[in-house]
Amino acid sequence: MPDLLIIGSGGAGLSAALEAATAGAAVAVACKSLPTQAQTCMAQGGINAALGNVEPDSPEEHIADTLRSAHGLADEMMVRTLCESAPETIEWLERMLVPFSRIDSTHSTLNTQHSALPTIAQRRLGGASHPRACYAQDFTGLKILQSLYDRCLEAGVAFYPEHTLVDLISTDGRVEGAHFWHFAEGEVHSIRAKATLLATGGFGDLYHGHSTNAYGASGDGVAAALRAGATLSDMEYVQFHPTAMAGSALLISEGARGAGAILVDEEGKRFTDELGPRDQVARAIFEKIDAGEKVFLDLRPIPRRTLEELMPQELRLARLHARIDPFEEPIPIQPAVHYSMGGIDVDRRLAVRGVEGLWAAGECSDAHVHGANRLGGNSLLEIIAFGRLAAQNALATPKIVPDTRQSSDPSSRIEAIFSREGKFNPYHKRKILGKRLYHDLGIIREERGMRSALEYIDELRAKLAQTALQDRARRFNRALVEYLEYENGLLLAEAVAQAALWRRESRGAHWRKDYPQEREEYARASKIRLKNGEVETC
Repeated sequence: MPDLLIIGSGGAGLSAALEAATAGAAVAVACKSLPTQAQTCMAQGGINAALGNVEPDSPEEHIADTLRSAHGLADEMMVRTLCESAPETIEWLERMLVPFSRIDSTHSTLNTQHSALPTIAQRRLGGASHPRACYAQDFTGLKILQSLYDRCLEAGVAFYPEHTLVDLISTDGRVEGAHFWHFAEGEVHSIRAKATLLATGGFGDLYHGHSTNAYGASGDGVAAALRAGATLSDMEYVQFHPTAMAGSALLISEGARGAGAILVDEEGKRFTDELGPRDQVARAIFEKIDAGEKVFLDLRPIPRRTLEELMPQELRLARLHARIDPFEEPIPIQPAVHYSMGGIDVDRRLAVRGVEGLWAAGECSDAHVHGANRLGGNSLLEIIAFGRLAAQNALATPKIVPDTRQSSDPSSRIEAIFSREGKFNPYHKRKILGKRLYHDLGIIREERGMRSALEYIDELRAKLAQTALQDRARRFNRALVEYLEYENGLLLAEAVAQAALWRRESRGAHWRKDYPQEREEYARASKIRLKNGEVETC
C-alpha cells in the first residue's frame, strides 16, 4: 500500500511525487493519459521568481504584484509563502536539470542577492512590475514536465497511466484512496493509500471549443472532491487568456507581448496596454470583437532573430493553424479560457477542508493565492512549490491505515452507463454547452444570461439518464471516458454558474454589466457544496 497516492501527473503531481519519493515514501501516481501529456506541457511563458537577473527585483515586489492582481481575495500569508519560496523553487528545478534559457551575466552590475542563478533568462509577463518569468524558449512547461518525469523514474515512483478517476474511496468523511477506470483493461481498478493528493488540474474544457486547455481538462478531481464532501471556492473565477488564435483557440504566450509584440485593431492602431493584468486586456479585446471588429497580435516589432530563438513553437503554430507568416502580417486573436482560479478549498497546509486524508495542489485547488485574477507566471510556480509542500505536509500528518474491507464499488454505476439506452449524444451537447458558457458565463456577464445558462445546465443534468454511449466495447473505450468527463463537467458548470450569480459585483476576472463596481460585502471567497446531490452556495 503506498504512503501517498497522487492523482494527476502534471507539474504539481510530479513535484509532489519526487518530493515524497526523495523522503523515502512509497509513491503511486495515477493519471488519465500518459505522464508527460498533462496540461503543464502547454504552459509557455515562464515561471515567476524574483531573481533580479534582468533588472532589480525582490520577493516583496512579487508579493505586491500578486496581491494587486488578486483584488483583495488572496490570503496574504499563502501569497507570501508562494513568492518567498520562488527562488529556491527555481534552484530545485535547476537541480532537476530543467534546461532554462540563459543570459550572459558576465558584465552585469545588478544586485542578485536573491539569486544563486544569475544566468537564467527572465521576461516580463502581464501584471508584473519587473521581468520575473524564468523560461525555456516557449516550451517552459514541457521542459519542466519532462525533467521531473525523468527524475521520478530514477526515484522509483510507480506510475499507473490511462487511469481515469471515477471517485474517491470515502468512508465517514475520510478518503482512503480512489477508484479508477483502467482504459486498456476495461475494468475498475481501486488503489488504497495512507494519504491521497489530488493534482488533477483545472476545468477549462467546460468551455469546449473556446479554451486553450486540452480536451481532458474536465475537472475530474474537483468533481470527485465535491462528491466526497469537500467545499469548492471561487468557482466563478475563470481566467481568459487575451491572445489565443482566432478559430483554433491555440495559445500565443504572454511572453510574445513581453518581448515587444503589440495588440492592434483593424486599422493597425494600438488600443490597450499589452502588459496590463489579463482580465483588463481580455476585456479590451472582447469589447472590440463584440462590436464586430477584428483584433490582431503583431509580432513584427520583435527582431526576427529573437522570435526564432525564443518562440519557435508559436511561429510554427501560427503558420500551421492560422496560415499566417508572423514576419509578414499580424495574427488574428481572441480571448479564450485558460485557467481555473477557483477549485477545491484547501487550508494553509494544502489539506482539503472538511475531508480527512485528502490533499490538493495545483490548478484543481484553491489555495487562495490567485484571488480574482491570476498573475501570469504564477501558475507554474504554484504547481511546483505547492506540489512539494503538499507532499511534505501529507507525509508529516499521522496516518490511519485504511480499512481494506469492501467499500462502495463504482462498478454498478459503470455497468448502468454501458447498458443505458438513450437518444442524447454527449459529444453534441458538450459543444453546445461550451458555446453557451463562453457567451453567458464568459468575459462579460449579466444576470439574465447566467440564469439562462444555469437552466440549460440543469436541463442537461436531468437528461443524463437518457444519454447513452455510442461505443459499448470494454477495452480502450474513449466514449466512456468522455462521458465521465461530461458528467463531471455538468456538475462543475453548475458550480461556476451558482457562484457567479452569488457574486453581485465586478471584481477581477468576474465582470458583470449589471453590477459594474466592486462591493465590500463580496471581499471574500464564494463557497459551493453538494447537499443531497444538489449544488448550492454556502
